[in-house]
Amino acid sequence: MSRQTTEKDGEDPVSPTEEVTGPLSGLRRGVRRALGMVGIGGFEYRPLQPSVDGPLSEFSLPPGHDEVERYWVNAPYTYVVVTYDEEASEHRYNVVEPDLDAFGRTLLERVRRDIRDPLLYRDGTDVLDAIALREELESLLNEYGVDIDVGTFHALWYYLVRDFLGYDRVTPLMNDPHIEDISCDGYDLPIFVYHSGYTDIETSVTFDQEKLDNYVVRLAQRSGRHVSVGDPVVGTTLPNGSRAELALGEEVTPRGSAFTLRMYADEPFTPIDLIDYGTFSVEQMAYLWLCIENNRSLIFAGGTASGKTTSMNAVSMFIPPRSKVLTIEDTRELTLYHDNWLSSVTRTRLHEGADIDMYDLLRSALRHRPEFIIVGEVRGEEAVTLFQAMNTGHTTFSTMHADSVETVINRLENEPINVPRAMVQSLDLLCVQTLTRFDGERVRRSKGIGEIGSIDQRTGELDYSNAFAWNAETDSFDRFDSTLLDDIRDDRGWTQTELRREMRNRERFLRFLAERGVNDYRTFTALVNEYYVHPDRVMQRVEEAREAEVPAE
Repeated sequence: MSRQTTEKDGEDPVSPTEEVTGPLSGLRRGVRRALGMVGIGGFEYRPLQPSVDGPLSEFSLPPGHDEVERYWVNAPYTYVVVTYDEEASEHRYNVVEPDLDAFGRTLLERVRRDIRDPLLYRDGTDVLDAIALREELESLLNEYGVDIDVGTFHALWYYLVRDFLGYDRVTPLMNDPHIEDISCDGYDLPIFVYHSGYTDIETSVTFDQEKLDNYVVRLAQRSGRHVSVGDPVVGTTLPNGSRAELALGEEVTPRGSAFTLRMYADEPFTPIDLIDYGTFSVEQMAYLWLCIENNRSLIFAGGTASGKTTSMNAVSMFIPPRSKVLTIEDTRELTLYHDNWLSSVTRTRLHEGADIDMYDLLRSALRHRPEFIIVGEVRGEEAVTLFQAMNTGHTTFSTMHADSVETVINRLENEPINVPRAMVQSLDLLCVQTLTRFDGERVRRSKGIGEIGSIDQRTGELDYSNAFAWNAETDSFDRFDSTLLDDIRDDRGWTQTELRREMRNRERFLRFLAERGVNDYRTFTALVNEYYVHPDRVMQRVEEAREAEVPAE
């Protein structure tokens, strides 16, 4: 697990282990004046210097716990200490934020109130950022006539930025790149997170009833939605791109208001990332690349958190340049580095206007004449329109909750989707993913890639075959004959030798990028696009680079 240290202007942060141990020092120098008094203070801002000013916080191990590791999530203000309780055989995720004594907490509440009121009447052209909050805090402290040290000032500033610009006490969790999901199940219950190093782990963060109710309402408001006792369940996307599922009160969630936040990386995963993580093999990615280039439609299926959307977004980077792409989602999750991309999101109106659902967006999408249509998830009447689009020559990608090829076909043909079997056969590929355990770790794997065939005239059933399957014993992928590659070969007028050479070139190209860690999505997409234009030249450069690395005998 990586340890992060972020340097700020004028700061000299040391490692979290060095800084956060030892006693607090210098946090309460001369703070004795009444908060209601208006006076002339002499506080002047300067950057925090932990080696001079001392640590902003200290952490005491809970009884019976041993420290496993600690790392920054916002140096030099916030860090995380992961501990292990031997008796309970479980880890705990402890968030450590700047300390404030009783006076500091009272001062913070006063500052919050005095800053919040003017914010309600701010000019829309004014920019509220961390610098503006710092300047306002400095002005208020001088107006109060209080004299505080630099450490206390930075602690106050941290909480103002966290609460006004961030996401309150959940902010440190959202700043941790190792966290994928944040889940609050009710009042006074510890928040759980899904951590890449420790899987599901309990945190030290909780909300009481009043704060949790207010927090759920604020999350909805920040995303432009409304949640109330009369309409207590809302799914939405937060301004930072996280997907949020909110529930207010105890009517539908008896233990109290609840929320689940699904975090997404600032930059999308590429096919190289999925190869590195072992989700797919190089051979599978080369296969999907050739299929996508040749306009084969596919669905990614799997259970919750199996990586369906991540994989669909990643393989979308194989879409040929200049092709018109249209995406349709309930919440924004897809990120494409593509020039000709139109993104659309469903809309729910509370008062004026009409709702716009996936079905509406899909019907509209067909009028834009897209070559590729990507739908976040099919689960209703929009699926019939999606399959009609497949039948009329559009290439479509989507996701679905299902754990096998058979389950996908069954869901498509029955309520509430009801796609006729004759239309289901227009689908070319089904990629089934799973979140499972291997060698004691939770991993995501492509369980299998199935090719959809035609309807068996004798039995009336839809034929399908496996092109790849995951071998759980060896954590490897078995490869089988592919009817789809034979069809592509015939469509392109290639010989079998030419098909094999094309597959081999793409495998070598992807392996070359994987070996060099080329996983930036902009760079990856640019290289794939270059391959489309000058494949021979690109492969020649790959071979020259490989030869240059071979030591002379």
